[in-house]
Amino acid sequence: MRPQKPRLAVPALAGLAGLIVLGSADPADAQRRREARQREAKQDEFVLNRPAGMPVMAVVALSHQRVTIYDAEGKILRAPVSTGQTGYETPAGIYSIIQKNREHYSNLYDDASMPFMQRITWSGIALHAGVLPGRPASHGCIRLPYSFAENLFDLTKMGMRVVVVRDDMTPSEIVHPSLFRPGPIRSEVATATPGAAAPAERPSGSLDPQSMRLGAPPADAGAARAQTWRSIAAAKTAAAEAAARQAEDARRVAARAGADAARFVKGLRVAEGALRRAEAQLQDIQQSLETANSPAATEKGEQLKAKALERVAEAQAHLDSLKAEGQPKIDAATAAREAAKTAEAARVAAHAEAKVAEAKMAPVSVFISRKTQRLYVRQAFQPIFESPVTIRDPDAPIGTTIFTALNYTNEGADIRWNALAMYASATDPQPPPAPGARRGGHRHVEPAATDVAAAKAALDRISIPQDAIDRIGEVVSPGSSLIVSDEAISRETGKGTDFIVVMSGEPQGGIKIRRRNPYSSYNRPYRNSPYYGRNPYSWW
Repeated sequence: MRPQKPRLAVPALAGLAGLIVLGSADPADAQRRREARQREAKQDEFVLNRPAGMPVMAVVALSHQRVTIYDAEGKILRAPVSTGQTGYETPAGIYSIIQKNREHYSNLYDDASMPFMQRITWSGIALHAGVLPGRPASHGCIRLPYSFAENLFDLTKMGMRVVVVRDDMTPSEIVHPSLFRPGPIRSEVATATPGAAAPAERPSGSLDPQSMRLGAPPADAGAARAQTWRSIAAAKTAAAEAAARQAEDARRVAARAGADAARFVKGLRVAEGALRRAEAQLQDIQQSLETANSPAATEKGEQLKAKALERVAEAQAHLDSLKAEGQPKIDAATAAREAAKTAEAARVAAHAEAKVAEAKMAPVSVFISRKTQRLYVRQAFQPIFESPVTIRDPDAPIGTTIFTALNYTNEGADIRWNALAMYASATDPQPPPAPGARRGGHRHVEPAATDVAAAKAALDRISIPQDAIDRIGEVVSPGSSLIVSDEAISRETGKGTDFIVVMSGEPQGGIKIRRRNPYSSYNRPYRNSPYYGRNPYSWW
């Protein structure tokens, strides 16, 4: 795939064997497109019977050739899909949306149109609108019905999880003491003057030990440690809104003061001009008197001089009067302009601090690998830190389960979680079907629910260092996730991605046929990523 091109997309419609360029004048073609859209509408299962929330996860079931979209309260949408055919299989695993493009074209397959593209790997796997023949038929991408793809594109945000499972699974709510909960800030929160370097000005990839620069700390150090990033973000957002109002008020005051002063400034310029002209006339008369050669000429010159002196005096008096009345308004306008500049600078600074605090509340992703016995943390597609963990019975499978933070509970003191396992039997999945074998399962069959007991058993086996728990607790928020897996981090993980975990026991043709960029591996920059060279969240 490659970035957007300035041309019209050719949407692929489910059920159509051939694609017709949009805008055709043939009424039969238009009728066929309408019928295809109608068939799509019947295929799409809009299962929502309540107001939809923000989608948090898409589960793509390979055996059932369908996708189900979930928000924090459960499933909201379902539709058929077409995934990778034999040799180009869409790999089962955990992904997230890393790029969105309404009009996209493949650079691998004859410049094929890929409308409403939502990328999940930089090597080229994506969700997009396409032909759905009722079986796996793509080169690794996940084709969606056209209207469904369009609707989904408008609903999703960058970072939304896309989980590709062999057999359909549904998440289950779970409560466990190992699942992260919001906690107070335990790292240092430093102060800074308004001129201090912004996070973007720090060296890329550096971990600032001062963690955050958000103004003067509380006088009581204990109070500082009782703060949370959520409370700081709320306070900074309120401060930014107040600063914006103050800046707007100051701008209006400056505009009014400037308008009042402008009238006097204009009058002053006219009065000063009148005084200069009167003084010039007086000077001319004075010169004429000096060259007068008769008593009559001298007398006439003296009369003219007296009148000129009167005009100069009148002009000076008028100017002095205007200055006495207008100078305070001019001074007030000058002061108002300076106040407006100060208020605008304060608004910009407050907005920057609010953005930094908001960035701290971006969903955090945690990955625990039994294979490496380590914990990894990412935030906003950037690696933050990693830590060793202890897993009891390290040679025994633990399965792959993703735990998702749904929303705050207990007035923000806790978070509600659910769990989604990759397999019905988390630690003993059945072997995948043989290449070319027809995968069982009808798309109307209900998915298996995640085994909560097995998910809890997996968490029971993991011991995380307390300092890692504390650091994660500082920033955990709805949308955050914890992935526990037997697998290591996929080489598809890199700059500009969240954690990508691919099931090693499943066919991976859709990834293997794609050229892998050597910079896409974990902890190496992916040069083709739009995030290469930028690390706006590296100050944790």
